[in-house]
Amino acid sequence: MSEEYKNDYIKYRLDRSFETLNDAKVLIKSKSWNSCINRLYYASYYAVTALLLKQNLKTKTHRTVKSQFSLHFIKTGIVSKELGQLFSDLADWRNKGDYGDLFDFDEQTVTPLIAPVEDFINVIRKLIVE
Repeated sequence: MSEEYKNDYIKYRLDRSFETLNDAKVLIKSKSWNSCINRLYYASYYAVTALLLKQNLKTKTHRTVKSQFSLHFIKTGIVSKELGQLFSDLADWRNKGDYGDLFDFDEQTVTPLIAPVEDFINVIRKLIVE
């Protein structure tokens, strides 16, 4: 992958992260809680994949994205354990909301996640542009 293509792809993923966060905000207005959790996870996921690519860490699955992020950024203290836990929780909740039967998230669970996810994405963005 050329350096130019890599940088374009990183920018695309980071832009997609912010767009997906905005999608989550729209879904809150329609009270689509499970879909909102999905979008919050993917907003974070897109940011993390951009960061991993910036560091030339290649991943093919959600599981490897999560493990590589933990290994290179959480365990090293570059990103706080709290933000690492947020990403991990979002992944688990996304699976539960998308694939769990007879389970629905609610407003009290989902709405307070918007600001922390936005903070998460901004932390990742700062790491990418440094």
